[in-house]
Amino acid sequence: MRVLVSTRVDPEGDPEAQPLIKDAALKELDKADAALDQISHDRRISGSNLAVAQAHLDMAHSMMLRLAPLDLVRALSPGLVSVVREHLCVTDLRRSHVEEIEQKVDAGESLDARQRELLIDAVGVARQELLRENLRVRSFVGIVYGVFTALTLIAVVVAVLGALFPTVVPLCFGPMDVGIVCPTGDNSVPGFKPGDEDLDAAYADVAKSRDYLVIELAGIGAAAVAAAVTLRRIRGTATPYNVPVALALLKLPTGALTAVLGLILMRGAFVPGLSALDSSAQIIGWAIIFGYAQQIFTRLVDRQGQALLDAVGGPTLLQSVSGPDSGVAAR
Repeated sequence: MRVLVSTRVDPEGDPEAQPLIKDAALKELDKADAALDQISHDRRISGSNLAVAQAHLDMAHSMMLRLAPLDLVRALSPGLVSVVREHLCVTDLRRSHVEEIEQKVDAGESLDARQRELLIDAVGVARQELLRENLRVRSFVGIVYGVFTALTLIAVVVAVLGALFPTVVPLCFGPMDVGIVCPTGDNSVPGFKPGDEDLDAAYADVAKSRDYLVIELAGIGAAAVAAAVTLRRIRGTATPYNVPVALALLKLPTGALTAVLGLILMRGAFVPGLSALDSSAQIIGWAIIFGYAQQIFTRLVDRQGQALLDAVGGPTLLQSVSGPDSGVAAR
């Protein structure tokens, strides 16, 4: 790239400006090298460093096009036009001018300096739009990781409080003719009814400190299965931000919390006919169901993530994914 910048000089350009442009292009390349060297030293891919390096490379490329002969720019015009079409919407005037230039070039006309500037400007704006699309993906991933961290802390706090105070809100049931049933224990003495004074005391005798932990683990396991099923429908991306992994991690603490909350709702007779589970296996089974049911809440997040990944491909895909008649994304 340095050789190309140093040797491609426009004979019709300003001779005094040419050295300045070459020096600026070389500085942009040095900045891109520095950003990439930082990634190699850290031994890990950094999305921000890659974005900075790409921005400097794009700037250097634009300067190189200004120094290149018009015939070379004309030969490169199909690729430049493709970049503009991918990232500028059809109503953008710059895209319209570029398509007009393409038609003239296809008709055999030569490229003049004004048309070259229009083409370079449109390509620069298209690359800035691509950078903004990547930044939106980065922001989305950051939000998902933030929510994941918050939900994980909440799940840990719930498990700890459940272990320290297992009798405050026990995940136990008192079916007729069975007795008290908890996730990890039971009392086979039947006859307790919802109105009995000793019912809470019986719950306290059977409830164990590990009940909440067992239920959360069951919910996490079910959520992990749901995450694996969801990943098969999510396409990959060339962006340095791992959206599918962030979405999969979000499901784990969500599954733990939905398992606990679902059983609390059942214990409170919120779901008619499902308030008298008569074995520990049934309680854990419903925890698995509620853990998998987190998919109801995270499905919209999955769709938004896939919509952002599709948007990186250009405005046409974005319009088809998030159009007025399709909601967030139609899959």
